[in-house]
Amino acid sequence: MKKISRRQVLQTVAASSVAIGCDAGRPRPTGGQDRLSTAETEEAPVNTSVGEQAIIDIEPLRTPWQTEDPFLFCMHHLDQYPEGNGRFGPVASLAGRQLGQDFANRDGWNMYHGRTVPGFPRHPHRGFETVTFVRQGLLDHSDSLGATARYGEGDVQWLTAGRGISHAEMFPLVKEDANNPLELFQIWLNLPAARKMADPRFAMFWSDDVPKFEAAEGVRLNIAAGEFAGRGAPTPPEDSWARDPQNEVGIVSIALAPRAEYRLVGASRGVRRALYFFEGSELKIGSREIPPRSRIRVAGDQELMLSSENGAELLLLQGKPIGEPVAHHGPFVMNTRAELMQAFRDYQRDEFGGWPWDSAEPLHGSRGRFALRPDGTEETPS
Repeated sequence: MKKISRRQVLQTVAASSVAIGCDAGRPRPTGGQDRLSTAETEEAPVNTSVGEQAIIDIEPLRTPWQTEDPFLFCMHHLDQYPEGNGRFGPVASLAGRQLGQDFANRDGWNMYHGRTVPGFPRHPHRGFETVTFVRQGLLDHSDSLGATARYGEGDVQWLTAGRGISHAEMFPLVKEDANNPLELFQIWLNLPAARKMADPRFAMFWSDDVPKFEAAEGVRLNIAAGEFAGRGAPTPPEDSWARDPQNEVGIVSIALAPRAEYRLVGASRGVRRALYFFEGSELKIGSREIPPRSRIRVAGDQELMLSSENGAELLLLQGKPIGEPVAHHGPFVMNTRAELMQAFRDYQRDEFGGWPWDSAEPLHGSRGRFALRPDGTEETPS
């Protein structure tokens, strides 16, 4: 299956240009001289340290990060935004930026598709879920159902696009007397065929409900999905592949302090597991040294001993594959070409219910974190 770029996702939807990628659930082949494969390059010694025999391959991180079924996409956003200008944009000149398509990371931050406020204005989705796992900063969500939310600072939003939704994800720079750093992971989790046309909705997992704890001395876990070290994340939405515990979907950040080590227990046989070493200069699995900024695919059912002399941060993604054909183009992910073409026709007909907002980049003023449902029900962090 072709990987989905963040830019492609948010381009203008055009029915005249449809690209199809199919994947029957097999591991994605990789190539190139940077790829390191235990099976291809060396024989495992008889007495290997815990975990290194589980390594399938190691490859440098690319943008977006490489994923496998049941995941479709993973993007790590890290922007060192300056002070806000009172209108939620940056106190900085935007001259020289390619506004509307600003991904150059000039001065350590991007406007993305925003023109006055950073972010991703109105765009559609169908057939999968977005899991937005925010480490710092805020997002303003607005959607075609009439729902809104402001979340961040450890919160997780789980959006089931189902049969179709349009939404905006803007990054308001609310601090006018200090910098506004933003860091988040956005992960696309596929929906099985039986759930692709589910009702669209979102769930908010507020920071206080997302397990963050020291699992061992110097080892901190933050669990957005799944159960690890005896602690479990909130229950995923009802139509999600992650809802069934037997699918063992896991989304976890792992922070190792200097000289810390952590034994990560194995999942069930058939679970696909990848570790993304995105921060730090040194990491070992068993006695094997892992290059910085690497994706490490491992056998999901084997234990791993993770250690770092200098400190490291990783993201873990795991789950049983859905194992169905995938047809995708930009913001739509279906099972067949016919379904994909229908998605384009449906969006062109009514834009998945229209857009009830005056702007493609709605913002939520100076208020704190909240979520407002289409029925008018509002919730805030406890």
